[in-house]
Amino acid sequence: MGEADFWAPTPGGVRLHVRLTPKSSRDAIEGVQTLADGRRLLKARVRAAPEEGKANDALRRLVAQALGVPPSAVELVAGSASRIKTLAISGDADALTAKLVKMSK
Repeated sequence: MGEADFWAPTPGGVRLHVRLTPKSSRDAIEGVQTLADGRRLLKARVRAAPEEGKANDALRRLVAQALGVPPSAVELVAGSASRIKTLAISGDADALTAKLVKMSK
C-alpha cells in the first residue's frame, strides 16, 4: 500500500477518506490509520456530537482549515451516518496533494 491510499486526485480536486471520532475532547487531525482490511484513512476527531449533521459539519470545517480551503470547498459525498466518510475537496489537486502528503507524515 502506498502512502496516498487515503486520497485520490479527481478532476478539480481530491477525494479523501476519513475515519471520524465525534464527541472528542478536541478537534484534531491525528495522522493516518490502516484498517484490518488494509485500507488507509485519515484519522480525525471533533468535539461535535453526531446528531443533526453537527459532527459532519465540524469535520468539513476542520479539513478545510487544515488544507487552506474554504469550508464550501469540502463536500461530504459518502458516509454521512458512518464513522468512515468520503469527502470531495475542490481546488488545485497538486497543491491539495502536497498538503495531504505532509499530513500523512
